[in-house]
Amino acid sequence: MIQATPGDVVHSSDSEVSAANTLRRVAELSTAATIVGSAAVGLRASPDGWQVVAWAPSGTPLPHGLRGEATEVADGSLLVGACDADNAAALRQLIPWLRPKPVVGRGVSFGFGDRLGLATPGHIRALRENPGVAPVFAQQSARELARTGRTYQDVLDAATFGALAAGWAAGYGADADHLKTTADIDAGVQAGFTMFTADPIALVPDLPADSHPAVVRRAFEMVPWASLEDDPRAFQARYPEVLDADGVSVALPRDRLIVAAARFGAAVAHLATMHRHLLATAGERAVEFEVAVDETAYPTSAVDHVYIVTELRRLGVSWASLAPSFVGRFEKGTDYRGDPAAFAISPSTLPLPAPWVPTRSASILLRTSSPSIQPWPARVVGLFT
Repeated sequence: MIQATPGDVVHSSDSEVSAANTLRRVAELSTAATIVGSAAVGLRASPDGWQVVAWAPSGTPLPHGLRGEATEVADGSLLVGACDADNAAALRQLIPWLRPKPVVGRGVSFGFGDRLGLATPGHIRALRENPGVAPVFAQQSARELARTGRTYQDVLDAATFGALAAGWAAGYGADADHLKTTADIDAGVQAGFTMFTADPIALVPDLPADSHPAVVRRAFEMVPWASLEDDPRAFQARYPEVLDADGVSVALPRDRLIVAAARFGAAVAHLATMHRHLLATAGERAVEFEVAVDETAYPTSAVDHVYIVTELRRLGVSWASLAPSFVGRFEKGTDYRGDPAAFAISPSTLPLPAPWVPTRSASILLRTSSPSIQPWPARVVGLFT
């Protein structure tokens, strides 16, 4: 299986060069050609949209599983098929680097969130100009799918075709983002996603850290202790007054820990349920689990982070990254709304202590239209590699 870029062929034999060049000529191919066995496959534009094309020399079979209309041409067979789910699945079976894989926690990664299913080739051009970042080409939330009328299968198939067209052989991730229910997980697993971001925002009460003690007490009494396999006394005895976080002392005032439990106790229980369901549903497949609390009403504090991570670890939840809630606001198409200096020093922008995290990984929601804080990821990214 040899990857080829437009205008060139990476090859190990003259016959592979010939197959790629023949496909380019007979199919008028302007995108990458990829060798599969003795055949070559690629993607071409037509008046009716993108088409999958493949050519094999006489006496050799066309790539297995591809569907379309075959004709005899140039002493071989040319197949022209639709860019549909069947052919996307066949391509992922034929070409290993078209199958999504876990990428978070293995270096710097970036989720692209292509909402139209057309942008992957452009994203790949940007990556080639700026190497060193592992891409997550297939990334959409359940909410976005509902709004756009797409499915997780549509998202993954679009990334598959885009990677094939651009000749991207370095692999990519697929993130089923902001999942609220186990049914959302089922849909992502069925489509072939590798990363699952659970969002428990619906279970986080509107409870500021400085709420009246009576309000906090009532919320604390509502914590689902049975689901957490815990009780209030054991919870309060579990935490030190001061945590040594890689040489930095983090104070854990008892009243702030109680607020953290009142805010995130039900969320942690739900995250544990989602994680267990994912592992049971995915079976032997390698998957990653992300925790997203980035859409809560208030920025998450250092005490919140310690509570969430400690309780998830206690419940056996292995997560690849945590998306905290930042100070200020991010909106699409506008710059960051808030004080960049306050953003840079807020607890949500700092790495969690190594003993409390499995991969020292954190997730940020960064808009390319937020120039005022773009220097921050460049400075911090080394902390997570």
